[in-house]
Amino acid sequence: MTTALYRRYRPDTFADVVGQEHVTVPLMQALRADRVNHAYLFSGPRGCGKTTSARILARCLNCAEGPTDTPCGTCPSCIELARGGAGSVDVVEIDAASHNGVDDARELRERAAFAPARDRYKIFILDEAHMVTPQGFNALLKLVEEPPPHIRFIFATTEPEKVIGTIRSRTHHYPFRLVPPPVLTEYMESLCEAEDVEVASGVLPLVVRAGGGSVRDSLSVLDQLMAGSDDSGVTYDRAIALLGFTDATMLDDAVDALAAGDGGSLFDVVERVMSTGHEPRRFVEDLLERLRDLLVLCAAGEAGARALGSMPDDQLERMSGQARRLGLARGSAAADLVNDALTHMVGATSPRLHLELLCARLLASEAPAPSAPAPSAAAPASPPPSAPAPAAPAAAAAPAPSAAPAASGPQAPADDDWTPAPAPARPAASAPAPAPASSPESATAAPSAGGPAETELVRRRWPEVLGTLERWRVTWTLVSQNAQVQTVQDGTLTLGVSNPNLVAMLDGGKHAENLQLALRETLGMQLKITAVAGPAAPASARPAAPAAAAPAPQRPASPPPSSASAPSAPQPPAAAAPAPAPSSDAPPPWDVPPPDDEPPYDHEEISEDDARAEDAGLSAAEILAKELGGVVIED
Repeated sequence: MTTALYRRYRPDTFADVVGQEHVTVPLMQALRADRVNHAYLFSGPRGCGKTTSARILARCLNCAEGPTDTPCGTCPSCIELARGGAGSVDVVEIDAASHNGVDDARELRERAAFAPARDRYKIFILDEAHMVTPQGFNALLKLVEEPPPHIRFIFATTEPEKVIGTIRSRTHHYPFRLVPPPVLTEYMESLCEAEDVEVASGVLPLVVRAGGGSVRDSLSVLDQLMAGSDDSGVTYDRAIALLGFTDATMLDDAVDALAAGDGGSLFDVVERVMSTGHEPRRFVEDLLERLRDLLVLCAAGEAGARALGSMPDDQLERMSGQARRLGLARGSAAADLVNDALTHMVGATSPRLHLELLCARLLASEAPAPSAPAPSAAAPASPPPSAPAPAAPAAAAAPAPSAAPAASGPQAPADDDWTPAPAPARPAASAPAPAPASSPESATAAPSAGGPAETELVRRRWPEVLGTLERWRVTWTLVSQNAQVQTVQDGTLTLGVSNPNLVAMLDGGKHAENLQLALRETLGMQLKITAVAGPAAPASARPAAPAAAAPAPQRPASPPPSSASAPSAPQPPAAAAPAPAPSSDAPPPWDVPPPDDEPPYDHEEISEDDARAEDAGLSAAEILAKELGGVVIED
């Protein structure tokens, strides 16, 4: 009768153990230096070589030429402990799952008192050591702590945390790990050559995936496929049908339909999944793994192809095209939906219903958002939250004054978000006509600097980019309130910044890096950021500019009233004075004093959202007296 594949190829030396070099190399060095401990603890997932390594260590210790790191293979001890050997009387393997009590520990202590019959050491291998009860461990504790010189213990377990701490602290702990897929694939290729069995391309990655990194589980799956193969060898279709994985063609059709937003083709794939007897949850799991591969290709490019391991060239080429069409942002959103659906499909009574709902959600997430005005050179930029909103003009020829400045003193707002209030027109001095404002047509008449498709894509999805950028509040404020997309060309995004003082902040530095990251996460595009000075909005969307020679009135500091109940009346206006002629070195509007012939609070317009509009005409002292009920004492 043919023995199992994992038994026929069980390693006999540490050099044959696959994927556990972090364990075998230190053990071999300890054997060469004759610094072997009296107790070892081997832990790790099933099928990774814990018990096999324990037997190899026993061979190394009891070899006639040992202790040695390479058993001779010819002495009686090596032959008895080799692959297919009958076992040695001085090496005792105990199944701790059935010998886990205090009585079993007492029996082991009695057997340990006797010297080995033939070999150098009497070695006890306790498999599944986590099944020993705390009472059994406590009964064994004294023997493990101070064993006779001829006794060695090796504990093997999948759950080392269940071994009591007093035992763990007296052992050398070596954790075994799952074998990486490339190492396991190469190992199974050598076994297929040794067995003279032809395996089709793409079968071994399926076997590795089914084994989950466990050498024994992977060899069991491969043994099953070999047993069912004919003269043509192990074919891909037979492996797919036996292991229950989804055919790569079906996954390609699903991803292509998702990238194209084709609902008919996507639901055709669902019908094929159900008609061919595939499990819907397995299909969703395979689809999630395919999306993961596509995201790796999107994010890492050629390095991502190397990270995916061995894969047929034609399949890798198809997946690279799918990754380009799907994009990083869309692929990430689709993977989130598929992952959530996979979680909810556990124990579902109607898996097909969940699968169809998942397809509908995937298609709905790809639907275009409601059309919104794309940010462009002709779109007005919203003012920063800290700047007061400009008042709507009553007519183009007579702009309305701005809201009253704060009582704490005038401050210079941003250049593009504040229009100084003009002085009232005087018959004695004629102000020059306001400068003509550029129309929206003139703002958009300039041709694009190239890359119209990329520019339109970034403009259309700019709100999504700003949504991603909200995690960096300062950058979001600067970009959303002051910047707009101009062109995308040669991998560079050019932003028009309304405020020239902010160009240097957005042209390089951390704000540009944050925007680059938001673009990469949302659109999957790696762009450089360049900022140039540009208009914030067309002139037709802003209040009309005032005359150049008419400075804005400024509220002077109110003289202190004599009492809170009798505020001082404003002084009568002085004689009219002509407006100063405009000059290049004239001070800014907020530094120009109000005309002497004008009352300080006339012609002021109160913003509609002012919570206390009725108090706008009061001085600071009057507001304090009214709101706080106090009396202002004149100094």
